[in-house]
Amino acid sequence: MKIPGPDHPITIALNPRRVRITAGGKVIAETARALVLQEASYPAVQYIPRADADMTLLSATHHHTHCPYKGDAGYFTIHAGGETLDNAVWTYETPHDAVKAIASHLAFYPDRVKIEELPA
Repeated sequence: MKIPGPDHPITIALNPRRVRITAGGKVIAETARALVLQEASYPAVQYIPRADADMTLLSATHHHTHCPYKGDAGYFTIHAGGETLDNAVWTYETPHDAVKAIASHLAFYPDRVKIEELPA
């Protein structure tokens, strides 16, 4: 486990705008409670509360990855509008304490889904 710091900062903030995630012409998630995680120089990532996603369109996969700063991530495949997008969603069920706010939130690969920020 690595702790975020000046050499690898991580910030998490509430997005003041609504966030909508779509794929295959279907809304996968929409929320006014998205968290924006900014890690070092990587692009910002929207983390959506699981309660604000249509979990009937997602199926858990056996794929897992590890981030030394955030912990172990599990993945979901999206099934929407006749499309199957394998491992297009990731989640940290029990993230490290420094990023515990993203627990049970979902993040989506922006090259696999449409992520829109809408007026609040």
